[in-house]
Amino acid sequence: MEHWTYGGELLQSPPDGVYYRPYVVFNPRTRKYVLWYNWYPQLWDGQNGVATSDTPDGPFKIVNANVLLSQSRYHPGDGSLFVDHDGTGYFIYTVIDQNHAIRVEKLTPDYLASAGEASGVLGQNCEAPAMFRRNQTYYALFDNCCCFCQQGSGARVYTSTSPLGPFTPRGNLNRIPANGQPIVNAQQTWVAQVPMETGVAFVWMGDLWGSRPDGIKGHDFQFWSKPLKFDSDGGIQPIQFDSQWQARILAGNQQPPPATNYVWPKKKDPHPVRVDPCSGNPIPSDQIDGLP
Repeated sequence: MEHWTYGGELLQSPPDGVYYRPYVVFNPRTRKYVLWYNWYPQLWDGQNGVATSDTPDGPFKIVNANVLLSQSRYHPGDGSLFVDHDGTGYFIYTVIDQNHAIRVEKLTPDYLASAGEASGVLGQNCEAPAMFRRNQTYYALFDNCCCFCQQGSGARVYTSTSPLGPFTPRGNLNRIPANGQPIVNAQQTWVAQVPMETGVAFVWMGDLWGSRPDGIKGHDFQFWSKPLKFDSDGGIQPIQFDSQWQARILAGNQQPPPATNYVWPKKKDPHPVRVDPCSGNPIPSDQIDGLP
């Protein structure tokens, strides 16, 4: 995974604002790739948008810029998608005005809206949730709010026999038991399921905030763990810090690059963020998009 081909801008002609936490899944019923993302016209008045495409690299066309979730009036924050074995889609997300509560919500069959069924609160003062299934067990992972922190955050593990819970806490895979400090200075972003010769491996992924000298968050690196190790009762063992590891991955056929890439027209941001929302410090002028 060393060589990459640029496929153009993901979201075609989006409205102005702050975008983050994009996640794409394939819908086996509609044969569409579905993108969910967070959109803040201005910080921190957020909402979720959804877009579709015929290909995984887009460009995606917005079909709903303001998805009405069961907790929309409480300002939904970051979230991610999960597709069950039967093709049912779910959205696990943070509810900001409920003390950053974590909830899971079932989606409609086309993944474009909420089906109106939601879990209870899994945890509070938390963010960066991810969800996956292994055998008959559902896993929800998240930890304390970090807000682009360089020291990183943990990854609490919760399990259930149902995607909407109830969930049971099962420890933390990214904290040292002796002192509670993160094993890796990263904040969780995803758990990838990677097909290998020995079967499907679950790889924990975390954002290494502040890892690039230019200070641009979109340029920061990520940490990818070795395949997670599971206990006989379904628990997950703590990860280890490995600077590199190798695996034999079963990859599909390489697709030819698109003939023409869509490029988002360059324009000035009418509402550039001038203050770091986490620290409250002014952002250097050369890092503010849209300024002359």
